[in-house]
Amino acid sequence: MYCFLSYFFVILMVLISVAFITLLERKILGYVHIRKGPNKVGVIGLFQPFSDAIKLFLKEISFLESYNIYPFLFSPIFGMFLALFLWTLFPSNFVFIDMNYGVLFFLCLSSMGVYSILMAGWASNSKYALLGAYRGVAQTISYEVSFALVVLSLLFFISSFCFDKIFTFQKNMWFIVMFFPLFLIWFSSCLAETNRTPFDLTEGESELVSGFNVEYMSSGFAMIFMAEYANIILMSMITSLLFIGKEILVFWILFFSVVFIWVRGTFPRFRYDKLMYMAWKCYLPLALNFLFVSVSLKSLLLFF
Repeated sequence: MYCFLSYFFVILMVLISVAFITLLERKILGYVHIRKGPNKVGVIGLFQPFSDAIKLFLKEISFLESYNIYPFLFSPIFGMFLALFLWTLFPSNFVFIDMNYGVLFFLCLSSMGVYSILMAGWASNSKYALLGAYRGVAQTISYEVSFALVVLSLLFFISSFCFDKIFTFQKNMWFIVMFFPLFLIWFSSCLAETNRTPFDLTEGESELVSGFNVEYMSSGFAMIFMAEYANIILMSMITSLLFIGKEILVFWILFFSVVFIWVRGTFPRFRYDKLMYMAWKCYLPLALNFLFVSVSLKSLLLFF
């Protein structure tokens, strides 16, 4: 019972965080563009996220005859479910799952996000949505390879899938210090996994209108939007856990979330061929080499 209430509280905080990180992003991007962000609804715009949510969830839902209606409706729900269910990994006094295989659980469940994108693009029966879904799936699968190899480099070093072992090791030395190039590969792969700038090729407005979610409106669009920002906060948490540990975790989650926003305001969108070139010709060889280095270091430590 206590585990359920604890998880419910975590999910409630995540949903509130999603609301306010959208406001934070609009404020930061406003100042990046030398303009003001939302500042009319409530005090300094604090009620703007709630105004947007009420507007989106109360708008009329219309359907076209060409939709594949059930996959079309199920896709945003599935994406939101995955984004929230992964928060069972949040380190708490009440254990949600067996954390001995927490990293493996994260890798398995996070890889299922491509099904939500593919289902949304296919069920929309729109060429723009389908092209956006193809691009999103290809991008996500490509970067998941480097994504997994980076995690394996850390896991080989501690010889465990357990998050607690990672926390214990990092009390002496953070992985972000030991494997800083790996951290850079990991973080840019997180940007690609969450379809964020400069890797938001699934939403290429100039050629795809809005990508896989172009046919969604009101509540369906809101759920896709919320799942995207819940994933940003989730990846900030996983980055903190893997490379820094769980000390002052809330601060590091906020810090990495702000870095996601800062990157959006700084870097232009990649060209798609350069995106794929970087995944397969740059990150994959680097991640494999670091995996070899990690295994070699671990072998030397065991030998001596």
